[in-house]
Amino acid sequence: MRVTIIGAGLGGLTLARVLHVHGIPSVVHEAEESPTARSQGGMLDIHDYNGQIAVEAAGLVEEFQRLVLPGRQAMRVLENDGTVLFEKADDGSGGRPEVQRADLRQMLLDSLPAGTVRWGSKVTDPGALDTDVLVGADGAWSRVRPLVSDAKPVYAGSAFIETFIRDADTRFPATAKAVGGGSLFAPGKDCGIFAHREAGGLLHTYVEFNRPLEWFETFDVTDPVQVARHFEGWAPELRSLILDTDTTPQLRAHHALPDDHRWERVPGVTLVGDAAHLLPPNGEGANLAMLDGAELALALATSSDVETALASYEEAMWERAAKTAADTEVTVQSLFGDDAPQKLLDLLIDA
Repeated sequence: MRVTIIGAGLGGLTLARVLHVHGIPSVVHEAEESPTARSQGGMLDIHDYNGQIAVEAAGLVEEFQRLVLPGRQAMRVLENDGTVLFEKADDGSGGRPEVQRADLRQMLLDSLPAGTVRWGSKVTDPGALDTDVLVGADGAWSRVRPLVSDAKPVYAGSAFIETFIRDADTRFPATAKAVGGGSLFAPGKDCGIFAHREAGGLLHTYVEFNRPLEWFETFDVTDPVQVARHFEGWAPELRSLILDTDTTPQLRAHHALPDDHRWERVPGVTLVGDAAHLLPPNGEGANLAMLDGAELALALATSSDVETALASYEEAMWERAAKTAADTEVTVQSLFGDDAPQKLLDLLIDA
């Protein structure tokens, strides 16, 4: 069986690794020139009900455990004035350990035979590839998706403005204390400040706005002062996450595919991860991509017929994606609005 994977993200690499575990070789085409060609993003919480299942299927549990950053499952919810509304410590018993995305990706790369990933290999016409199975693991703007679906991502109504503060405990102790040992949520009406404590005292902040895309053209999103003006009256330690950034703020608009995105079976072609079920950031994207990759590999390894394997994988993947889309809508509603903090607290308490 010849398996060709487009995209060396977490979904594509998990697919390649689980195939390798079952003795099935694959080739991964990646347009980027190397694993370090660009930043791989921040922290990921890998869940025991999806992402960790994929790690186990990949035979990398011990390697994964070595990547986990202790204490990062801690969580705080703050009112705009800095009042602590909810706080949960990380006692080590949670099911969502945090790791750095770049470390997780490197773990998967290190587990593959040399030459599996072809760096700097941009595939402009995936339909012309000579292969038995073609998998689009190439993200939101997938080049493989048009082979099975006419769906295109559309703006989802929200966006992040991303900032970073280095060595926060020493330079900005009040800000570091506000974030705590793990994650900070400070939701508000149409906007919010959310932050993670990453490795080495780095605070990674997502300033989220629930606004039309055109609205971001009304001010300079790269100017911390202009961004912070939308948080007048908020606690200084929260505004510090914007004003004291060590990097130029970056706009990250959120896009999504239809919640019910499906396609008719196209022989030998399928999708995993964001290429199949793109949603706004919800804490599940990386986990679902990895589980997609693992389940697709297992389906191919245990079936005597490729089409049967692909159809079985897709049905399970579509059902899982639809449920995640519904859960995401509930989460978004808890983060914005006049009573956003209370909605989020209710959600956390019910969980």
